[in-house]
Amino acid sequence: MSADLPALARHAWGIRHHAVRMGAVQKQGYVGQALGVADVLAVAYFHAMDMHADDPEWEGRDRFLLSIGHYAIALYAALIEKGVIPALELETYGTDDSRLPMSGMASYTPGMEITGGSLGQGLGIGVGMALGLKRKRSECFIYNLMSDGELGEGSTWEAAMSAAHHALDNLICLVDFNNQQADGRSRQVLSSEPVDQKFEAFGWYTQRVDGNDLNALVEAFDRARHHPEPVPRAIICDTTMCKGVPFLEAREIAHFVRVDEQEWALALDILQQGKPQ
Repeated sequence: MSADLPALARHAWGIRHHAVRMGAVQKQGYVGQALGVADVLAVAYFHAMDMHADDPEWEGRDRFLLSIGHYAIALYAALIEKGVIPALELETYGTDDSRLPMSGMASYTPGMEITGGSLGQGLGIGVGMALGLKRKRSECFIYNLMSDGELGEGSTWEAAMSAAHHALDNLICLVDFNNQQADGRSRQVLSSEPVDQKFEAFGWYTQRVDGNDLNALVEAFDRARHHPEPVPRAIICDTTMCKGVPFLEAREIAHFVRVDEQEWALALDILQQGKPQ
């Protein structure tokens, strides 16, 4: 499938811009993850997935599962960019009665397929959904976005083993590997390396790419979707926290971003200066 890379760059920028604007509403948030994974989300929503923005519950849609519930700000930004959620709603982010709570809840937000609570659950839910779609003879795909921290959860690997056993070639796992979690660097807290070889050992078709390189992501998504063998697929996406805002990228700890009030305006200004044509 051919890709319009300039258009994808604009969508990735839009996702970043929406996320920072939501962060400014609460003056805090998991903005670093949203900035880092924006390119992955742009390729997923504007190149790979089949869905209708005006009908997010369309039966024929590909499903996108956000296993990492605290990345909700990133998914909201993508859903706003896609047109599933009106842009005006970002001003309500994290407030009472908002459809955009700080941690993702499927019952609140159109386009959010699952509620992300305890980490390490998304891939198991994805296995169940993929099995269900197989039994319905559906050609839809399940895309499950998870974090590198979730690789330390035993449930993740139980799900990985089950997916291979059931030959779930309609399941694509996206791992956002930014090497940072609440307690420090992921590789120092509990190293999961070599991640790609571990997924391969579990029977998955696996690729590892620069998660901030749109062209590499497009090729990886296309290969995953069209791989001929009846096996589940994984794409390990190495990303940079706070990508696109250099003064935030330089911070050693960016798992949960808190900045001075004027720095939100600075981040938006930096993004504006780098807006693609």
